[in-house]
Amino acid sequence: MTQPTTRVLAVLELLQGCGRISGPELARRIGVDGRTLRRYIATLEELGVPIVAERGRYGAYMLVPGFKLPPLMFNDDEALALSVGLVAARGLGLAEAAPAVASAQAKLARVTPDRLKRQLHAIAETVRVDLAHTSDAPHSNEALIALTAAAQAQQRVHLDYTTPQHQRSERDVDPYGLAWRAGAWYVVGWCHLRHDLRSFRLDRIGAVQALATHFERPADFDALEQLAFSIATLPRSMAIEVLLRTDLKTARDAFSLAFGLFEPVDGGVLLRSSADDLDWFARQLARLPFDFEVRTPARLRNALKRHAARLQKLAAVGG
Repeated sequence: MTQPTTRVLAVLELLQGCGRISGPELARRIGVDGRTLRRYIATLEELGVPIVAERGRYGAYMLVPGFKLPPLMFNDDEALALSVGLVAARGLGLAEAAPAVASAQAKLARVTPDRLKRQLHAIAETVRVDLAHTSDAPHSNEALIALTAAAQAQQRVHLDYTTPQHQRSERDVDPYGLAWRAGAWYVVGWCHLRHDLRSFRLDRIGAVQALATHFERPADFDALEQLAFSIATLPRSMAIEVLLRTDLKTARDAFSLAFGLFEPVDGGVLLRSSADDLDWFARQLARLPFDFEVRTPARLRNALKRHAARLQKLAAVGG
């Protein structure tokens, strides 16, 4: 399929999905200028697709109400992306994920030609994605659906929430965004009970009630980044500082997302973290492919010595 044809079909898909969309936004999404977009619109009209064009500064395009589009058609790359995405959905902690994925895969197969259908079936049967599945999935997807809608609309919600200490609480929250990490879904936003940014696990949320109050989400807010920061800065019994003899990207790639805070300094990257188990932390440092220097606490150096002695003993067995 040639690129112009693909883009004409992309215009049709956007008109179907968006309902009403401005000319500049439509052109931006498909990567063309205004003149080319108008040519694509004319092509669709020649094919019998009725399009309403609103004129003026705030004009927009939309399909004539009631117009029925033909059945969905996917090219190879689109079908591949959908199929792999469905496979990944099995491990994303969604309630009733297995039957929903199976149903969606069956519907996808029904609208694809036989050649592509065989490829989709092969993906479904042979591809597995390790996403650290957890048994702590929400009992239903209602909270996920309600919170994503509220976050998109920037609408405050009232949560019925059970704390990690099994205490029931109620609070109003401005949901900035949602994130999935280490086998659990979280909503991240401003908690009006604590007057601070907080994250809440969805499997601990009961009822979600949308409120009439709206809020403004901070610019460029990243829910996953904020979640990682909050986990990395949780107070633990021992504060840790380690100088990593490498660059910032290599340092971050060597640790999990929420391991600690990384700051470029003279001589490398300073890792600030904390832990309740220094032996565990020592094992994490021991696997690094680059050098490092423990600045604090001294007990972490002792833990590294114990780990090194154990490895030497194991290496000597049978030698």
